[in-house]
Amino acid sequence: MQFLVILGVFVVFAQVSGVASSINTHNDDQVFSITPKTQAEVDIVKSVSSKYETVLWHPAAPEFIREEADVHLFVPGNSSHTVRELLRTHAVSHEVLLTNTKELIEMQTRNDSTDPRSGSSFYAKYHSLEDIYHWLNKTAMDNPDRVKVILIGSSFEKRPIYVVKLSVGSNPNKKAIWMDCGIHAREWISPAFCLWFVQYSISYYQQIRDITHILDNMDVYVLPVMNPDGYKYTWTTDRMWRKNRSVRENSTCAGVDLNRNFDANWCTEGASHQPCSEIYCGLFPESEPESSAVARFLRQWKEAVALYVTIHSYSQMLLFPYSCTTDLAENHNDLLAMVKEAAQMIRRYYKNTYKYGAGAKTIYLAPGGSDDWAYNLGIKYSFTFELQDKGRYGFLLPPSEIPRACNEALIAFKAIAFRVIEKIKPRA
Repeated sequence: MQFLVILGVFVVFAQVSGVASSINTHNDDQVFSITPKTQAEVDIVKSVSSKYETVLWHPAAPEFIREEADVHLFVPGNSSHTVRELLRTHAVSHEVLLTNTKELIEMQTRNDSTDPRSGSSFYAKYHSLEDIYHWLNKTAMDNPDRVKVILIGSSFEKRPIYVVKLSVGSNPNKKAIWMDCGIHAREWISPAFCLWFVQYSISYYQQIRDITHILDNMDVYVLPVMNPDGYKYTWTTDRMWRKNRSVRENSTCAGVDLNRNFDANWCTEGASHQPCSEIYCGLFPESEPESSAVARFLRQWKEAVALYVTIHSYSQMLLFPYSCTTDLAENHNDLLAMVKEAAQMIRRYYKNTYKYGAGAKTIYLAPGGSDDWAYNLGIKYSFTFELQDKGRYGFLLPPSEIPRACNEALIAFKAIAFRVIEKIKPRA
């Protein structure tokens, strides 16, 4: 009851303060798709993305730019002419992917209702942090026999970090699934999926066989927004923000990439010690209160958690350890078979293609990731989902695409969860 009262006060204050109206966007902001063909062109694109007022969408940092690999670059209006002329002067192949970024952002932040009772349409919209916390409160009150909200810590700016526990039955020895969303602030489809998943699980338990089977055999812990400060910042100030919002002395740049801050080959190749980098690893492993809260909780429950899933966007990939090294995981073949089956299910039912494989071999080296850390902790079924799309809209995926993106992720999750249950369930 104390949780509900405190949260209610927080929501009332937040709703009065408002959101989205001050996001720093303009009518002439654009997103470029650039394909460098030579190392010289790679160097030019790296320079453009580093020295000018741009935001690199894909890959995550300039050091990952390669020949013949698409680069997606958000270019504010005040830089677009300069960037375009540089690319033309050096004959670097490029095209404009999006010219209506302001319109897309307004579409993403437009909400006619914040009331979870408004029906399924609530889950086909993006929601502010305040709306999500209100939803947590309401969902827990409406489903006391299945839903418990757990406070696992607080963010750098002292916002609460809440986990939803979905549990049915009275078996105290059930294994568990962990799912986290919103580790990177600008990936809005990620928290949208966490909300979608919780609602689906509550609504269709004992009605649809697959989710009933999963919940009968496993509890599920869902963290809807791992990076609340960064997520809030994307709604109020900078839609393209990626990191958390921690501030260090003697640094003009805020934020740490929480998915480089876990103790898995921390801050080796693929991460940065520079605070201004989008892949800044922090001062030390778990230096950030958000990653520390997750790690502390999972250490406490490591004997129970059998499946770890972290939800990201974009690029349509199903990944597993390792990302921090090119070494193969001990159960590489099992993990590969699971993501292959999940990708085939998406292809069969939704006619969409997802790449799959070990992170380092499928994308690039990315040390300090939560999935690798969870795997090394002993959670041997650990996965990263990169949801829609492949770059047409990127981080500005329209609300109309939320149901399809969530259904694709859901079918992949269910396929993998079924296989994990088969692996861990005692034989009769």
